[in-house]
Parts: sequence; C-alpha cells; structure tokens
Amino acid sequence: MHALLHGTRRSLATPSRNPRMAVVIGRLLGIAFIVCFLTGLYSHFLQDPLPWMVFPTRPIWLYQVSQGIHITAGIACFPLILAKLYIVFPDLFQSPPVRSFTHFLERASIALFVAASLVQITIGLLNTFQFYSLFPFAFRQTHYALSFVIIGSLAIHIAVKLDIISRHWRKRDSAPRVPRTLTVASSSEAASDQAASPQAADVAGSGTRGLTGRVFAWIDSAPQPEPRASRRGFLVTVAIAVGTVVTLTAGQSFRILDGTNLFAPRKKDIGPNAVPVNRTARAAKVLESAVDPAWVLTVSNGTTARVYTYDDLRAMQQYDVELPISCVEGWSQMASWRGPRLRDLVDSVGGDPGARITATSLEQGSIYAVMDMGPEFVRDELTLVALQLNGAPLDIDHGYPARMIAPARPGVLQTKWLSSIEVVA
Repeated sequence: MHALLHGTRRSLATPSRNPRMAVVIGRLLGIAFIVCFLTGLYSHFLQDPLPWMVFPTRPIWLYQVSQGIHITAGIACFPLILAKLYIVFPDLFQSPPVRSFTHFLERASIALFVAASLVQITIGLLNTFQFYSLFPFAFRQTHYALSFVIIGSLAIHIAVKLDIISRHWRKRDSAPRVPRTLTVASSSEAASDQAASPQAADVAGSGTRGLTGRVFAWIDSAPQPEPRASRRGFLVTVAIAVGTVVTLTAGQSFRILDGTNLFAPRKKDIGPNAVPVNRTARAAKVLESAVDPAWVLTVSNGTTARVYTYDDLRAMQQYDVELPISCVEGWSQMASWRGPRLRDLVDSVGGDPGARITATSLEQGSIYAVMDMGPEFVRDELTLVALQLNGAPLDIDHGYPARMIAPARPGVLQTKWLSSIEVVA
C-alpha cells in the first residue's frame, strides 16, 4: 500500500502542483470567501437587523455594489476552488493517511471547508436563477449558517498550515524534477533508498526490506511522462477561467459589463417599465387584488389612521428620484421613480421623527409580505411610496398600484403591492 500511494503521488506530479502554487491560489480563494462572507453578513442583517443596528442610506448604490460583488465573487470561487483541488489532489494519497492529531485536524478542516464551500457556491448560484424548488431546506438560513462553517474551517486550515503559508507567501518555489530514465536497483541502492525514504523504512521493518526497497527504487526511477501543466500555463488557465465566468455574468450587476452578460438570469432594460422583474404578480397571487378599484393604502399610528385612495396619493406632492433596484440574487438596475415621500405619509398620522414602520403587501404566504423599516430610511428624502417607474405608471409586476422604494436597500425590502403602513414607536 505504501508503494502504491507513493507511486500514485509521483505519477501526479507536475510543476504546477507545489506548495507555492497552492498558496497563490489559496490566497485568492481566501480573499474571495472573505469578501463573500462580509458582504453576505451585510445583506443578512439588512433583512434581519438586530435591534441596535442602524444602516447608511448613502451612497444610494451601496447595496447594489455590495451584493453585486457578493454574487460575482461567489461565481469566481468555482474556478478557484477547482484549481486549488487540482493542486492538492496528490496529497490525498499520503501514507499513512493520518500521521498525528495535527495532521488529522488539517485534513478534517480542509475536507469540511471543501464540502461546505462546494455546497455554498452551488446553492448560491442556483438561487440567482431562483431555483428554490430544488432546495429541501430554507435557503437563506442555510446559506447564512454555512458561511460560518466555511470561515471557521478556513481559519483552522490556515492556522495548521501557517508555517508552509509563511514560507511560500512570496518565495518562488520550484517543482521537483521527475527522473526520466529507468535504472535497475541493486541491493545497495535499494538499501540506500530505504534509508532515504521513511515510508520504505517503515515497511522494511516488517520483514520485507529487500522487496520493498526494490519496489521504491523502481518507482522513484521509473520513466514519467513529461509534465505539460507548467506553472505559468496553469496560472494563465485559471485567470482565463475566472475572467470568463465573471465577464459572462457580472453584467447583471454592473452596467459596464452588460454587453457581455450572456449567462446571468437577468438582463438590464429587459422587462416591464424597462426593468427586470423577480417576483411576478401572478406568482404573488395579486392579479385581482392589485387592480381592485376599491384598493386603498391605510397608514396608521396607534389609534390614528388615514386611508388613501390611488387618486389621493397622486394628489399629494410628487417627487422624482433616481434609485437602483438591487436584488439579493445579484442583479440591479438604476431607474427613475415618482411618488409621495414616505415621511409625508408618516407625518400625516403624527409619526415621531425616530419612528419605525411596518409595511404590509397584498401578497399572501410570503416571508417578505411584511417588511420593517428603520427610521434612517423612513425619514430619508429619497424614500418614496412609488406610483410611477421610468415615466409610466407602475406595471403590476413592479408593484402597482404602489410600492416602496428607498436608497441602499435590498429589492426584497422594497415592498410591492402595498396594502398598509403602520407607524411603530
């Protein structure tokens, strides 16, 4: 078994499989996961804030960029993690498989990291296409929990491999040259090989010294194919792979790449009101209630309440703002919105300057049908109850008759098909 594992590792040797390359790719992969972790936390707490949290409302594109980077970095992780697995693949054939507790910790942490990472980026990609039916679990909670598993296992792995990482962080390492000529091992050469090889010496101690020595000597000197994966070629391949997946998908988040957006699920300027749609009125089951002539928006503050018809809202002072719609799936688009300010509606029922609001949608059976908004957004002059989008009345798929729009907020919190707004002290 020792001889088999040793031979397998040697047969997999190429100039691109060495500690230096593992550190280079690992460094990029680590940065990508840390970026995903931090931007993911920001998105999570925007949707589920702790009581003391207050969020910035400027710049208005903050969430647009943050979530765009989150999704783009997650997609870039695919070629990076595959490249890292390619480099360390020969290490699967170590002999013995576990040498110490530290070695066990190292192998367990990397196994957990790889498994959790592959699941995380895969379900994240599926989520951008809204393939929720494929998940037998709650996506957002699972995605959130796995992020801590990944960062924790990554931290353990870095701690265990810190010595190797520090030695190869900047130093250019060179892959060991593989002998290309076959020689016949003599007894003395076999004995010498045993002395030089701890694995061979261990096996020789069991009474098979001569045979094992000859086997290792033959393996070490057997002709090997010329490695084709040079370091430079490998790095160029990885760079091209990362650049390709980013270029072909990041256009959903960043307009500069919109022309090369071939595989992302959303395309800018495509959809009702020239803006993409995530959740349609049909999916939300509001096709009838949203166009009901009896529709009203109820704004309440304790026992004080006012009821606004669609015409009442149109009769109020209208404001025009340029704000992006930015969804957790990564796509975003800047758009022109028009409608009364939310703070004017809150003031109409005597809301305090520091009051929060709870907005309720006509949509039924959705966790986002009820939305809480902190005072920093409620009082912002750019936060509107929007009635128009890009110069036309809201399409029903964009929330007709009225929807919320505020700066630096996820699209799932820009509640569509508004039914009521309650001021919360």
